[in-house]
This record gives sequence, C-alpha cells and structure tokens, in this order.
Amino acid sequence: MRIQTNKFILFIVCAALLSGACGGYKSSTGERVQASVPPAAPLASDVSAADGTLRFLENRIKSDPEDFSAHNKLAGLYLQRLRETGDAAFLDLAFRSARASLVSVPEAANSGGLAALVQAEFAAHEFAAARDHAVRLTELEPGKSYPQGMLGDALLELGEYDRAAAAYKKMAQIDKGISPNSEMKSARLAQLKGDNAGAQKHFTAALTLILNLTQPPRETVAWLRWQLGETAFSVGDYETAERHYLDALATFPDYYRAVGSLGKVRAANNDLTGAIEHYEKAVRLLPDPIYIAALGDLYKLVGRDDEAKKQYELVEQIGRLSQLNGALYNRQLALFYADHDIKTEEAYKLAAKEYEARKDIYGADALAWTALKANKLPEAQAAVKDALRLGTQDAKLFYHAGMIARASGDDAAARDFLRRALKLNPQFDPLQSAVAKTLLESR
Repeated sequence: MRIQTNKFILFIVCAALLSGACGGYKSSTGERVQASVPPAAPLASDVSAADGTLRFLENRIKSDPEDFSAHNKLAGLYLQRLRETGDAAFLDLAFRSARASLVSVPEAANSGGLAALVQAEFAAHEFAAARDHAVRLTELEPGKSYPQGMLGDALLELGEYDRAAAAYKKMAQIDKGISPNSEMKSARLAQLKGDNAGAQKHFTAALTLILNLTQPPRETVAWLRWQLGETAFSVGDYETAERHYLDALATFPDYYRAVGSLGKVRAANNDLTGAIEHYEKAVRLLPDPIYIAALGDLYKLVGRDDEAKKQYELVEQIGRLSQLNGALYNRQLALFYADHDIKTEEAYKLAAKEYEARKDIYGADALAWTALKANKLPEAQAAVKDALRLGTQDAKLFYHAGMIARASGDDAAARDFLRRALKLNPQFDPLQSAVAKTLLESR
C-alpha cells in the first residue's frame, strides 16, 4: 500500500509540474517559468518536544556515558537545532555527541555514529573529511541510499561534480524512484549547470512530496520555500522571490534565512528602509557576516557611514572569532574584503588557501575576484574560467568575469559579461550592480 501511495503522490507531483497551475517565475529571457507550488500554511513547531527529548537524552548520557544510541540521537537533534537557528554552538555539541558515540562503539558496528559525524563535518565545512567518512559509510551500508546522498553532497562542495552526480544517481537507484532527498539534490545540480527553471521544478517536487507526509518537518518546508525564493531572485523575478520568502515565514515565523532574503529583495526593489529593517532583524536572529556586511552596505547607501563602519568591523571580528568561524566564514571574509577594496592581499591568501582544498566553482570565483583585487591578473583570468566551466547562470559570476576582462583590456568581453549580469539579475547586489551599470553607461 505504501508503494502505491508513493506512486500516486508522484503522479500528482508530475501532473502539477506539467500543468503549471500555480505561479512560477520569470526566466532571464522574460519568459514565465511555470510550476505548481503548494500554498503556504503554518506548521506546528516541535521545539518544545525536541527540547524535552534533548534534556532526557542529556540526562541519560550523564548516567550512562557509553550509551552510543543516546549520543546518536542527541547529535541528530543538535543538528536539527543548528538548521533551525544557525547557532554554531549546536554544531559543537553535535560533534561532541558523534565522537562520544564512536568512542563507545566503533564505526564498524555504529553506522549511526559515523553518519552523525559526516553530517557535523559537512555543516562545519570540513568537506574532505565528510567525503572520506561518507565513503566508509557506503561500505558499511551498501544497500541504503542515505550514505550515497551524504557522499554526493560532500563531493559537490569539493567541486567533484561528476562523482557527485554518480553518487546521487546511485542513491536514486537504491530508492527505486524519486524522493524529496533526490529532488533537492537534483535541484542543486540543475542550478550549478545553469538550469534555474529545472531547479525550481525539482524544489517544487520536493516540497510537494514533503507536504504529503503525515508530519512535514517545518524547517525543511521553510528551507524549500526559501530556496524557491532564491531561485526566483537569481533571475531577477523579485515579486515571486518575495512571495516565496513570505511563504517561508508563514510556515516558520522568524526563519532567519527568509528574514535576511526579504532584506535582499527589498533592497532590489529600492526599498532601502524596508531592507535595513529586515537585515537588522536578521542580524538579531543570527549575526552572520553575510547579513552584517549587507546591512553595512545599506547603511552606506543611506549615508549612515558611522554605522556602516561598525558593521564592517563586526564582519571581521566574527570571521576571526574562532577556528570554527574561520572554517565557516573564510570565503565570505575574502569576498567582503575584495568587494570593499580592503586588505586585498589577505583576501587573496584566504581564497587561495581554501581553493587548495575545495575546488568548487564558487571557490574558483572567490579566487578570481580576490586575485583581481590583489593585482594578480593572470591568476584571476585562469580562475574565472574555472568558475564559469559549468555554465552556471549567476549574475555575480558574470560580473566578476566582466571586471576581470575589463582589467585585461578586453572591452568587448567585459561589456558582454556585464550586460549578461544585469540582464539576468539587474539588482544582484546594491553596490556591485551599481558599478556594473556605471561602467556600461560610461562607454
């Protein structure tokens, strides 16, 4: 009966996507891409129940530190709270629980502890370690799909795209059909390959499948609605993006990702007052350097220079607060320096060091952008080619490519890339999009 039900749900999902009954977004060509997105509704929070379970399990391991099962469950709950709040303190707790579990019972008889460790390593941006442990997990659990998904995720972040796609394919084969997990991973691959319409369809399919569960996980539903908003924003459809962000907040009030993105879309619509309000709220919810830097930029645009300076200083402080923050925020800090033409040599060193271990296209982009600002033009030219190798449709990639072409004296290529950036997403960044427009208008 369960298989028949899943097939029926799959039929409904596919029919809805083909019919395009509810909304969609505009592509970079102005064509509206259709896909049926389920209406938003509040979902019950399980924070109180989860907190009760956390306290029970924490007390359990105090009385029995060798209870590896309790450690595994704790790690999962800590990682759930990390996803809900963004608070890195939960990541540290998840690591402790996963490692304590594996000390109690080695990985050969404790795949749950190893899986918890892989998830914690991935969340901490320790992608090489996550990959290696995921490989071991596939050996321990050859008939299960989740190790292949974990392996594919780590490989994707390391820039090993063909191997990631192969792992995802094997995951789908083991599952014998589509699942929310496989649809989310297909969406990410589609984004990287420049198929934003395909990404939207996969995210929508995942959302539809998850909402058909008896108890849909609130954070996952909100995350999918936020991702739909990010996909719409990436092609300049700010109206649809805002609707998805608001849907995420209807599902999960004060969801930090959606609050921050509402600030981004309000800025794109030239509502700087509204943008500042949302970024200020996002920073209160989670002092993430991305939100803080964006808030500083908006303060700068409205003439609040002293407050902008404070935000910029805070970005550096958070980025260097701890070893964990360094792993999480090195790339963000490098791009922040490059965007604001400060500490350009340090920005380059941060990006280059990370790219040695993580050769994904966005690492190549960070290396290209920081190399340009550090007057290392040949390296910038080589890195930007790597950044563009998948055909990803991202205005910031095109903008960086245009500025590198301009610095190399290739005016035709520079203008082409800058036009592509602004055509795809005219307000991709409050400061950088203005630079692109000024350069195009000046010649």
